[in-house]
Amino acid sequence: MSASSMGFVARGLFSNAYVLLTLTMLSWAGNAVAGRIAVGEVSPLTLTTLRWIGVAILVLLFARRQIAKDWPVLRQHLPFMAALGALGFTVFNALFYMAAQTTVAINLGIIQGSIPVFVMMGAYLVYRTPVSLVQAAGVAITIVGVAIVALHGDLAQLESLQFADGDLLMVAACALYAGYTVALRRRPAVSGLAMFSVLAMAAMVTSLPLMAIEAAMGSLIWPTATGWAVLLYVVLFPSFLAQVFFLRAVDLVGPGRAGLFVNLVPIFAATLGVLVLDEQFQGFHALALAFVLGGIWLAERRRKV
Repeated sequence: MSASSMGFVARGLFSNAYVLLTLTMLSWAGNAVAGRIAVGEVSPLTLTTLRWIGVAILVLLFARRQIAKDWPVLRQHLPFMAALGALGFTVFNALFYMAAQTTVAINLGIIQGSIPVFVMMGAYLVYRTPVSLVQAAGVAITIVGVAIVALHGDLAQLESLQFADGDLLMVAACALYAGYTVALRRRPAVSGLAMFSVLAMAAMVTSLPLMAIEAAMGSLIWPTATGWAVLLYVVLFPSFLAQVFFLRAVDLVGPGRAGLFVNLVPIFAATLGVLVLDEQFQGFHALALAFVLGGIWLAERRRKV
């Protein structure tokens, strides 16, 4: 393909919000598969640290002009953005990859799909954002779906409160990411790319102690050949390209319509888990997916009843 043809394809891609959003959600869903493949190939906290080192290098290469342009505003909010980077990028991903050690990609994706409901709950608690009865019902239904995943469809586990460690870690990760999302309402008035770049660099810095702790505990696994391949994927796709695609899509269709596509993440993660990892999609997965997606659909409705 000639350079002019490639340029035409690239321009076409960046003018189609729905293609960009689909690729974004596919990349984020692929992170669940990558987390599972990483087990035994690179330790979770090391993967988190190396991921954000890689992303920081990329943003310095491709976004330094935008960072320089917005730096006078960014500099005034560095402590706040450092906290956001630590919460939404470092801690979320550390818990995500730790969860992947003991649960399947299908579970990771379904639980991750509940983030919009956690965000709604956080917005109500912090900002008292109004929630209708229909939306409240959606929240409850989504929570039931997450519980079905955590219990693996076995309600008898409630008697002994036995939950898979990985599923609980993923629930905690989603709750923290929701906190990060709610806090973004206070973001400074800078471009999305500059904001992401500073958050990524903050994530790199705040993830270094986690890798040091992992090393001190004797559980650090330096990447094998497969581990490096996983790292390359998570740096390029869910971390960098997906963020660029999503920011561009938001510019094209707005945050509301773009946000709806997050509902594709659990569907894509379940599909990839079956196709790539040969995981078993069981009846309780289908039930949980129906509850989570149905609950989100209700929760995103604006009509009061």
